[in-house]
Formats: sequence, structure tokens, C-alpha cells
Amino acid sequence: MSGTKSGGHADDPFQEGGGSLLRQPKAVWATAGASVVAFMGIGLVDPILPSIARGLHASNSQVSLLFTSYFLITAFAMLVTGFVSSRIGGRKTLLAGLALVVVFAALSGMSGSVGELVGFRAGWGLGNALFVSTSLAVIVRAAAGGSAAAILLYESALGLGMACGPLLGAILGDLKWRYPFFGTAVLMAIGFVAITAFLKEQPRPARKTSLLDPLRALGHGGLASAAVAAFFYNYAFFTVLAFTPFVLDMSPYSSGGVFFAWGVLLAVFSVLVAPRLQHRFGSLKVLGGSLLLLAADLLVLGYGDHTTAVVCTVLSGAFIGLNNTVFTELALGVSDAPRPVASAGYNFVRWFAAAAAPFLAPKIEEWTDLHIPFVVAAAAAVAGAGIVAVRRRALTIEAAEPAPRHAAQDGVSAFAN
Repeated sequence: MSGTKSGGHADDPFQEGGGSLLRQPKAVWATAGASVVAFMGIGLVDPILPSIARGLHASNSQVSLLFTSYFLITAFAMLVTGFVSSRIGGRKTLLAGLALVVVFAALSGMSGSVGELVGFRAGWGLGNALFVSTSLAVIVRAAAGGSAAAILLYESALGLGMACGPLLGAILGDLKWRYPFFGTAVLMAIGFVAITAFLKEQPRPARKTSLLDPLRALGHGGLASAAVAAFFYNYAFFTVLAFTPFVLDMSPYSSGGVFFAWGVLLAVFSVLVAPRLQHRFGSLKVLGGSLLLLAADLLVLGYGDHTTAVVCTVLSGAFIGLNNTVFTELALGVSDAPRPVASAGYNFVRWFAAAAAPFLAPKIEEWTDLHIPFVVAAAAAVAGAGIVAVRRRALTIEAAEPAPRHAAQDGVSAFAN
């Protein structure tokens, strides 16, 4: 990657603008802070899934629908967010997303049944999609001293949110399973006030995005191949995120600690390790190798003892971090569609797997046994690697482009988008 070969901005953000990383406008800090909370919301429910099941007298497969409804709405929202933000502007889109999260997170905490909770999580997913899909572009435009420092701030917010979400869920959920939802609503309300106060409206794009643009972009063979491979990968990813807490069957604190370590590895390998491995081996080799390693990790997780399952759960964060970064780079660079449009089409496909895995994994366990959901997830990861191998010519891009820099400049990120 050029960032690593030339020592460009993506690798040295502190030198851009004289150490501008910490000298940012209040608008940047307000948006970055709200981004941390937005990413926390993804893994927030992990440690308290068993507690929710007990509290609402629900089965594991019913509680797993919290992820299914969230990501199903997120998938469809990928077709809408560009349409909305190109018409009302980034600031209003952020505030609309935050307002929806505040309302639906609070309603989630007041749910009287698992059906209500699943429905409220769907509304939460729409709000989070509107916010996350817009926040990075806003940060980059508002940042002082160039884009590299702003990108690092956002990627740091992503990693911090993914790591701390399970931890917050554990701390508050140990008191009562409803409290993490109320805590998120309060934090997002603070973010809403901060963005209202400090962020001014930014110029709207010259060309408005239509609802069909992302679907048209999928007509490109390379982008379609990346999306389908990512679909299978995401099935494996969200089997870990949504099904493993039931397998570990730990207290909220213990489960939160496991997924905190998982999130730390995800962030480190996504932001720091993936670019270096890509520079040395190439994107497709890194992607194929990390998918096969994830498959092996899932098999060991499924058939190992409890300690082995904990270790493999944490270790999977490293492979997931690598895959997130490389898949996003492929999606953004493989076609000639504008990057926000290509990203929306790609994510429209892959988020359906994030919706399917949390529902199917517990069902497969009910139909078979505890091991088979991990066998299916491992097979999905292998299928993704197979598509990468078979379609390598269509997926070949100028791998010298540094993913974090280019992805961020177009308002997408390695995990969230």
C-alpha cells in the first residue's frame, strides 16, 4: 500500500498540520464522541443476551432477533442514507439518526416483551445507519489540518466503541438488563446536544444520489463478487458476535470482558496490522488467508472446551479486523462507481448475512446440536475464500491505495460501512 511504502499521510497523521490530531474543532470532537456511542450500540447487547432471555422468558433464537431486526433494517437503510444526506445535508442527517437512536434505545429499555424489543431494535438500526453512514464524511470535512488526523480519530472512535460496547453492556446489565439501553439513550442525547451546538451545516454534494444507484452499481462483476464473498464472511462474523454469548454462558461481567478483548483485537488488526500485511502480501492473499484462518478458528471454537471457546472467541477479533479492512478496500476500488454508491450497494448485500446469522445459528442448534452452527459458519467463511480465489481477476485492483485514507475520504469505514 502506498501509505506504507511512501510514508504518506495515512501512516503519519501527527505530522500533518503540526500535530493536528488533538487540535480539532469542537464539531469534530462532538461527532467523534457520538460515533463512539454509535459503535458501542452494536455490541452492547452481547453480554446481556442470556439475561434478556431470562428477563423476558424468551428462547435464544427469539433474543437473537435483536441482531436480525437491527441489521435487516441497516441493510435496507444503505439504499436510503445517501439519498437522504444528499438532499438534507450531513448535519440534519446526523441529528435525525441520533434522535431515532435516543427514542428507540429508550423504548428498548421499556420493552415488555421480546417482540417489542425486537421491533424497537429495528428502529434503532435505522437511526444508527443514518448516523454512522454520514459521520465520517462530516468529520473529514470539518477537521483541521487535513484528513489523515481526522481519519485516525474516527477509526479510533470505531475501535473504542466496538471494544467498550460489551463492557458498558456488562457493567449496566449486571444491575438490570434494561439499563444498557437507557444508558445508550442518555449518551446519544448528549451527542445530539453537542452536535446541535458545535456542528454547522456543510455544503451538500453537487449530485443527488438516487435510491437505485447502489443497485445499479452491483451490475459490475467485481463489486458483485466482493459483495457476495462478504455476505458469506459476515455470516461467520455475526455467528461469533450473536451466538457465542449463549455458548459461553458467562456472567455479564465475564462475557463483557471477553468481548472487550475481542473488540481490542478487531480494532488493532483493522487499523494497524491489515495495511502492513496488505503491503507485504497483497490484498487478496491476506483476505483469503484470514478467511481460512477464521474458518479454522470457528471449528476449534465449536468443538473445544469452555476455555478454548473463550480463547477462540477473542482470537476471532484479529481475523475479523483483517477481513473488514480488506473487504472495504475491495468494495471501494474494484468498480468505477462513486465510492459512496459502491459502498451502499456492497453493504446492502452483506448486511443481509448479519441479519440471517443471529436467527439461523440458534435454530440450527435446536435442529442439530451445539457444534453445527460453528461448522456452518466455518463453511461460510471457506465459501467466501473460494469466491475470492475464483474471482481473483475481477477483484484485482490497484492494491497500492491505502484503504483507511481513501475509504474515509468518501464517508465510509472498514467496519461500519
